[in-house]
Amino acid sequence: MNRPTMLLPKRRRSAAPKPWHPIHAIRAFHVLKPLIARQALRPVGLVMAMAAATSLAPVGAQTLPEWQALAAREQPALLKTLQQLVEIESGSADREGLDRIAAVVAQRLRELGGQVELLEPGAEVYRMFDTPEKIGPMVKARFQGRGGRRVMLIAHMDTVYPRGMLAQQPFRIEGTRAYGLGIADDKQGVAMILHLLALLKAVDFRDYGEITVLINGDEEISSPASRHTITALGAEHDAVLSFEGGGGPAGPDTLRLATSGIAAANLTVKGRASHAGAAPEKGVNALYELSHQVLQARDLSDPKVGKQLHWTVSKSGTVRNVIPALAEASADVRVDRVSDFEGIEAELRKRIQNKLLPESEVSLNFERRRPPLQASDAARALATQAQALAAQQKLDLQVRDVPTGGGTDAAFAALATQAPVIEGLGVRGYGAHSNNAEYVQVDAIAPKLVLATRLVMAIGSGQALPAAAKP
Repeated sequence: MNRPTMLLPKRRRSAAPKPWHPIHAIRAFHVLKPLIARQALRPVGLVMAMAAATSLAPVGAQTLPEWQALAAREQPALLKTLQQLVEIESGSADREGLDRIAAVVAQRLRELGGQVELLEPGAEVYRMFDTPEKIGPMVKARFQGRGGRRVMLIAHMDTVYPRGMLAQQPFRIEGTRAYGLGIADDKQGVAMILHLLALLKAVDFRDYGEITVLINGDEEISSPASRHTITALGAEHDAVLSFEGGGGPAGPDTLRLATSGIAAANLTVKGRASHAGAAPEKGVNALYELSHQVLQARDLSDPKVGKQLHWTVSKSGTVRNVIPALAEASADVRVDRVSDFEGIEAELRKRIQNKLLPESEVSLNFERRRPPLQASDAARALATQAQALAAQQKLDLQVRDVPTGGGTDAAFAALATQAPVIEGLGVRGYGAHSNNAEYVQVDAIAPKLVLATRLVMAIGSGQALPAAAKP
């Protein structure tokens, strides 16, 4: 794989990066300005011949080597951004931390020329069992161009980690890995968007109609506040690119066109407490009823169509010598098709009518946490164009159009549009949601930054957008 080597000297790889500033990208552009000028003077026939060699015309005035050089020069600044973001603890329930990181992201987007808004959760919040009282804000920025196509870029700034873990696991660079809590999921995605925009600004590319950035703070809890905004904005754009991680550490880079829908089935059983030794017959054992309910609903999975239901959590009772009056269980539900949510819920409601203990009360709460992202022809066509761009830089890029069990905010963006929605524009990494092993591949940053930037340019200027997807 043709990738620029890491620019940090070996002896300084563990050094703390300095704050990022847009001037890094602008300086890089001026260093390459003579090369860019020479590219602009190339004979038209030669440029057309180069275009005929691939499925896409050249993207912008810069040659591919010039883009690779720009991205390589931008990589140290992106690493500094990653450190800045990782060093702000921003768990999904940590409103103070989310406010801090939102302020940083908003300021960076303003410096890049965006019209920035901080959006607070509204009345449309879809509350689930783990929704915090105070949900984090969203950062929205619009960049006006002079072209005709509208592109939406999304990532999230919240993590699964509680406050206090940073002190034991600080940001660090070891070899070709940059470690940090939340660095792969999804602070690398936020950094990629910021530095993609910095490169566009550095070369003064504005041949798009509009670029909209949305960074939310509630993705790890199934986006209870941001889902409606993501859906509404997705319907306004010609393409949506999501910057979750783009593959494992060993490669290849991957794009995802389909992800699983996620739901939670929560059973609650109310019985009647009684002394377990002196009067067990006077009680109604909620644990017995719960066990019966779980066992009779254990066969609802159908892997052939991507339908899965697995009971994963249960609890009951208070002390050993009391017949339990309350018992609860939760199941993780995954589907490839929206219609399967309805089917599973209907079957569960039917089955809970069959009780082991007639005096018990059984209730079901079925939460649709995230819809599936289903691959569309428009998304496949755009992914093919992305592969053509990747081939130009000898980047191995695979496209997956079958879900593998994970969910994504990109699914909300696809709910009300026929435009292409693609997931996985972020950097390859490993260890999402782990306590001490989350990292991104440093040598994967610059190649993916080149690809993502050129793809946005191709979409914005109308080169890569499939005709069927154009409104």
